[in-house]
Order: sequence, then structure tokens, then C-alpha cells
Amino acid sequence: MKNASQIIDIIQNKPQFSKLSKVNCIKKIQSLFTQPVQKMINFAYFKQNTLFFVFNHPAGKQEFDNSIQNIKSALKFHMPDECSDTTVSDIKAFVTHTPKKEQISTKVIKQTYKERAKGDFEVNIKDEKLNSLVKSIRDIIKHNDIN
Repeated sequence: MKNASQIIDIIQNKPQFSKLSKVNCIKKIQSLFTQPVQKMINFAYFKQNTLFFVFNHPAGKQEFDNSIQNIKSALKFHMPDECSDTTVSDIKAFVTHTPKKEQISTKVIKQTYKERAKGDFEVNIKDEKLNSLVKSIRDIIKHNDIN
């Protein structure tokens, strides 16, 4: 019986899921960079055997450009296993000037208010159903006022 990782590997190796293998390749190459450079990478993609890295800050691109020759020579010397079916002929980088959209999570704060009513009112309603309903509301208000 095959375990889950073997099944996922079989699915990823199918031709219709070739983009998944490219994404894994990009993630593996991206993990070779230093942590500050990784944080400045907005996204990456392949286009005609060229790997493009899109940075969200010019300093990230400058740091990348300083080490681009080392990266290329390391990839020519040893290509990661995740990139076995993709060929990387060149690596380029550029800076995007569109701000990164961040989802702002809003916390719902339940507002509770202190009951201002004291429940000291008289009920002069002739309809018995309505009278009992208003009296039960008055009892609830008095009970909440005590607590």
C-alpha cells in the first residue's frame, strides 16, 4: 500500500500537473537564498526557460544582482532534484512597483453594555398574553440589575 507522499509524487509527475513541479523547483531555488532576500521576493515564474524573480524592494534586487553569478554557477554545478524536468537557461530579476496587497484581519469585538433600566415600572396592560410577556421582561431586567 502506498503512503500519502508516494501518491502525491505520482500525481505531481503526471504531465497535466507539470506546473506543480515548476512551482516546487522555484521554491527550492528560492530557499537557497538568504533569509532577507527571500522576504523581499514577491513571486517568481518561468518564461521560455528563464527564471524570473520579482522583488518588492530595490535593495532585494541589488542584493540578488550581487550574487547572481554565484547562483548561476551553483545551479549549473548541481541542479536540485525538484528541477530535474525543467531547464533553467538564465535567471533574471526585476522590481515591481505595485504594493503588495495584505489582507487585514479584523477582530470582531463583542460590545456589551450595562443595563441602564432598573425594572421599576408598572404594567397596566389588559391583554393577558402581552401583560405576562412584559412582566417576564421586567423580571429579566430586575434579575440582571442584581447581578
